[in-house]
Amino acid sequence: MAPRRRCPTCGSREWHKEPLGGLIACSEGHVLQNYRSETNEADDYAGPHMTNKRKLKNTKEKKERGSKADPQLYHGARGRYHYFLCQQLILRMQVEAITKLWSLPPEFEAICRDIWGLHVSLLANPPPAEPYLFTQEGKKDDKFSIDLQDGSAHGAANSPPLNRSSDDENNEDDRSSSGGDSEMEELLRENSEISSSSEEEGEGEGNHGPRNPSRARIDGWRRTRTTRSIESLASTLAVLVVAFWQLRIPIMYQDLMRVIASYKLPYLDPVRLLPLSVSSHLTKHNSQALSPHRVPNIFSVHKLAARLSKKLYATYGVFTPECNAAPLLWRLTKDVGQTPTLYALAKQVAYILELPLTLHSSLAPGVRRVKAKDSEGHKYDNVPPEVALMATIIIVVKMAYGLDGKPRIPIEEGDPVVALPRIDEWRELLKNLDDGRDKDKLFSSESDITISNLDDGLLDEYLGFCQHALLGQQQQPGKLGSADDIARNLFPVEHDARREATIEVEELPKIRLRAGKLDRGLTGEKAARPGESYAIWNSRDAFGTLASEYGAVVGWGGKRVGVKEGYLCKVVEAYEKRIVRWWEGERRREKGGEVLDKVSGDLHERDDIMMG
Repeated sequence: MAPRRRCPTCGSREWHKEPLGGLIACSEGHVLQNYRSETNEADDYAGPHMTNKRKLKNTKEKKERGSKADPQLYHGARGRYHYFLCQQLILRMQVEAITKLWSLPPEFEAICRDIWGLHVSLLANPPPAEPYLFTQEGKKDDKFSIDLQDGSAHGAANSPPLNRSSDDENNEDDRSSSGGDSEMEELLRENSEISSSSEEEGEGEGNHGPRNPSRARIDGWRRTRTTRSIESLASTLAVLVVAFWQLRIPIMYQDLMRVIASYKLPYLDPVRLLPLSVSSHLTKHNSQALSPHRVPNIFSVHKLAARLSKKLYATYGVFTPECNAAPLLWRLTKDVGQTPTLYALAKQVAYILELPLTLHSSLAPGVRRVKAKDSEGHKYDNVPPEVALMATIIIVVKMAYGLDGKPRIPIEEGDPVVALPRIDEWRELLKNLDDGRDKDKLFSSESDITISNLDDGLLDEYLGFCQHALLGQQQQPGKLGSADDIARNLFPVEHDARREATIEVEELPKIRLRAGKLDRGLTGEKAARPGESYAIWNSRDAFGTLASEYGAVVGWGGKRVGVKEGYLCKVVEAYEKRIVRWWEGERRREKGGEVLDKVSGDLHERDDIMMG
């Protein structure tokens, strides 16, 4: 249908279609521009698809659709920059809280700052710098326009001068378009060559076997999950752990988990602690990534810290020292209610096991290789140090008490087991300590107690805990999220350089236990000696044949270091088999030495006979 509009030449509204040319003309013969209708005629009519009609591009400009996105939310590169900016601010809050809580030295803050900068630079996709245009939001429009004319803005240096003539601009556009076309053709040709060569290589590799698509999907999923964990909020905890190791502060991962669960360390839902001017620009996904709702897993934090220490040494040569194992071992020894004698025995066993005690096993020197087929490391070398030391303590306890239902009584005065407490009193002590620890964890997520079971005193304590967990620090309504409040609280943190680091450790009740008894009248037929008939239980036993005494000790040790009983059993079993291999090697070495001494003695006797 002809358009009902005026002719631009004569103003007529009457239009008709010419039969031959397919053009639209007015009553005066003026042809309507930018319109043409063509029809292909064939001898045999093959349907309506043989008729092609084409209309030139309409010159009418379409209205741009307005964006419905919230301008307050940051997306893309700006959103990623803002995400890491919030992580850095939360790390500041964590450093400020843990410094006041444990009385850390002022060097801790500087070390955390440097490690955070190195961690960000080691990311596979480091966060971009803040875009230049967004940094100019606070400036005036006239000043920004002057900067654009001066060429100081990004991309203004490549813009053409404003005093060129229109002909020069057209010539320049033609030359740039022709140059762009030639460059595009060159790129297309190279792309075709690369694609053809890749296809040939793919065909050649196809003879050896096609790639499994499910394996490729699994690898991609693992890479994505690793990247997300590295960029998650748990990376701030990894920075804190590496800083503790740099200062050789003997902490356990369970210490961090305990202060996180008590909301003393900002980690659970920390977005509510951010100022409103910062949190209002977070998208839904970034806000969820910065708002974990449960205490992190010990192994996930240890994995991030181990990876960070390995990357720091491989890239920048920053070495993370070994764990300060002596105070940590003594702390675990006291936690299980034992004496310094067991501490000395556990230290000797740890030396035999060749525990690396580093954040990553690659940072420790390799083990001694007697044969060429010997490996350079052992299984469970990358476990947290407190787990390795607790497994060592359990092995010493098994050597002393057996933990298999059979008594172990020393018959010599020099036996170290005489200095250890009696097993019946020690087991009762562990049971009492376990009950007391459960009372201290009423408000944790692991507790299954209900409100109806709380008395008035515990109910008041629980309400205070809820107020601290939900509301956080009390702030003035007029200064909520103000820049002055942030600068006053976090930049910088005030310290007393003379105080020493003190970690909050739950005090154990002091109980006097009797030493082990010595019975000279018993023989090996009635009671076994300590260290005799040592039993190794299979950690993968599905029938539950684990001894009750051994299960109670492993369960208590797992609670102290924050791991499950099954995992600690696996570590203990691996260490026990390692000790068995060491003992067999020592026996072969002693046997070889005895044979060598006997042969040398026979040679000396033969020489004496010949000399005589």
